[in-house]
Amino acid sequence: MTASTRYTPLAVLGWALALLSGRPANAADASPRSIVNRPVVIHANGPIGAGTFVVAEIKGTLPPGLYSLKQGDNGTATPAEVFEQAGRTFIALTTDRAEADGTGSYTITGQEPSESGRAIAPDHLQAKEVPIAAGGKPFATYLSGDPFKPYYFPVIGPTGASFTRAYPMKQVQGEDEDHPHQRSLFFTHGNVNGFDFWAADTKNKPNPKFGSIKETARTIVHNGALAAVLRTTDDWVGPNGKKVLEDERVVAFYSLGKNRVIDFDVTLKATDGPVTFGDTKEGMFGLRVASSMDVKSKTNSGGKIVNAEGLTDDSAWGKASPWVDYTGPVEGKTVGIAILNHPDSFRYPTTWHVRTYGLFAANPFGWHDFGQPRSGEHVLPNGESIRFRYRIILHSGDTAAANLPAEFQAYAQPPRVEIEAKPER
Repeated sequence: MTASTRYTPLAVLGWALALLSGRPANAADASPRSIVNRPVVIHANGPIGAGTFVVAEIKGTLPPGLYSLKQGDNGTATPAEVFEQAGRTFIALTTDRAEADGTGSYTITGQEPSESGRAIAPDHLQAKEVPIAAGGKPFATYLSGDPFKPYYFPVIGPTGASFTRAYPMKQVQGEDEDHPHQRSLFFTHGNVNGFDFWAADTKNKPNPKFGSIKETARTIVHNGALAAVLRTTDDWVGPNGKKVLEDERVVAFYSLGKNRVIDFDVTLKATDGPVTFGDTKEGMFGLRVASSMDVKSKTNSGGKIVNAEGLTDDSAWGKASPWVDYTGPVEGKTVGIAILNHPDSFRYPTTWHVRTYGLFAANPFGWHDFGQPRSGEHVLPNGESIRFRYRIILHSGDTAAANLPAEFQAYAQPPRVEIEAKPER
């Protein structure tokens, strides 16, 4: 388990991967449209399953933007998106077909989306409400104007419906109206130097211990047709107005296959003295599922919690696990939200504050509340940092249909993959 590490700039999510263009960069490479039917070979140390989602670093020259990949003459063209981050280039894609030996031959062709096809409209790039689309369809909205914390609402899955609860942002008939601080999708903690950032909310009774999280900077790292990457920094401020710590968040949105995927990479840094994260169940990376998905819903409509070890519902609460899936009906269709915890995360595998009433949170600090014999408190020395990495998979169908063991393997321990892009024919 990781304790704390010296602060370094946040690395982008992805797999190690080499892309050799076979020719030097030139002016024609400034646009993806200059890439036409360029052969690409993906080599892996083992099978690549059909539909596997990949985020991989490119070593070489490939212009950022939208592409299509095709495997063989009869293969189906699938979308891919190339983006740059911190001087490095990455490609996001979903494989077309399974390859028993882990080798797949593709051709890659650049596409040129219109400005209206961008994930984030230009007039929203620095707004307090940032709608994020995928393929022209709503995906999520980033909200930074709340007095106590930034959060995302709605969070829309591949069926076109929101998979997270609307309350208290909107009133929806039949929804649970409890715990108003559990606003859709968020990152907070209930005891940081004795201050409560978890329950702090305008809908709750005022508390002199409530802290607030304030965005201080925002960069739109990539604004593509099927992928968007946001980087923000935030100050965690106590009720006395003094800064407690700061964070950097890189949040990536992908819609490149049957699922929708959100990657969170969050680094917390002690900038103004040591920071104590207290042992409380009230934390940390959390969401509130749509009320119809609750295991114990008002309509008894069949929600279910399953973790990687096969524990279900109440039995999964407080247990450590690499991933947990929360499934249930939304607008008459069985859907799921899976959260995967990357092995690079602090205290992997995390313990889970996942409740049958709809709360779904990864919390590595609540050990005592979760029944462990030792305290989960952690003191972060001044100048040091801790990192948390999570992948959310919004999927149709139940846990078995989502094939989460394979998805987790692809996220956490990808095979060695190399892509060789040879000169165009």
